[in-house]
Amino acid sequence: MPDHTSGPRPVEPVAQAFEDQRGRLHAVAHRMLGSHADAEDVVQEAWLRLSRQDPDAIGNLGGWLTTVVGRISLDVLRSRKAHPQASYDEQLPDDLVVSLDAPDEDAALADSVGAALLVVLESLGPGERLAFVLHDMFAVPFDEIGRILGKSTDAAKMTASRARRKVQSAEHSEETGPGQRAVVRAFLLASRRGKFDELLQVLDPDVRLTVEAPDGPVVVIGATKVAANARFGAGGAVTGRPALVDGQLGFVAWGADGNVMSVLRFTVVGERITAIRVVNDPARLAGLDLPAAPREP
Repeated sequence: MPDHTSGPRPVEPVAQAFEDQRGRLHAVAHRMLGSHADAEDVVQEAWLRLSRQDPDAIGNLGGWLTTVVGRISLDVLRSRKAHPQASYDEQLPDDLVVSLDAPDEDAALADSVGAALLVVLESLGPGERLAFVLHDMFAVPFDEIGRILGKSTDAAKMTASRARRKVQSAEHSEETGPGQRAVVRAFLLASRRGKFDELLQVLDPDVRLTVEAPDGPVVVIGATKVAANARFGAGGAVTGRPALVDGQLGFVAWGADGNVMSVLRFTVVGERITAIRVVNDPARLAGLDLPAAPREP
């Protein structure tokens, strides 16, 4: 554990036991919150709470810590719900960008599953998200989940079941399959060629474009306006690579100097693009872990 925490600290054996649990606790919090930074804050708070406890009074340290992390994460989710302006949906934290045209594409897709699920989990309420994550992903018993939620065991089961149905439905409708990739490819090709009519064919009439530029976000709504500005993200790019961005179909564009110009993320429903998010702010791009630019042939 880091030494900068104040107040009493657990004895060394308990500190080591906590470190042994750290990876799992971080995974629980990250699946709950969708942010590595927030997850680390939750784990640190769990450590502080442990430091104030009598270790001998804790029978099952792993279960106790999971409960604490669950409760803290639930408080964070409820706070987001009460203050939507600060919610996960209003930003792109911890962007995970995975190349889709690398030789090991199947492995890249497998690595992106966690990020894709985080996108799906955003459709759940705080209680549903906690119940689904703790039970379906970390096998926490329903009686423990019920105690965290302040519900009975049966009520916790019902909450998890409701969340599971929503996740399965969303995963089915939002899968990044060949059909959706074809839609994105058609958009990129039409954009590159300046084919306005072809762009309109793949854009939802109410498509929302959000460009995160150095001077702040710019929002454009409507297929006609988005199509008219379709070279916003890749204009001037000399090379690009399809990618998964936070589990959704995307594209990374590089300039002639080899520096990344923009990262695009698409939301595709059926055969139409309903949302496009573009990051071309150099400061934001510098903080992303991006795939390497394609080599010259």
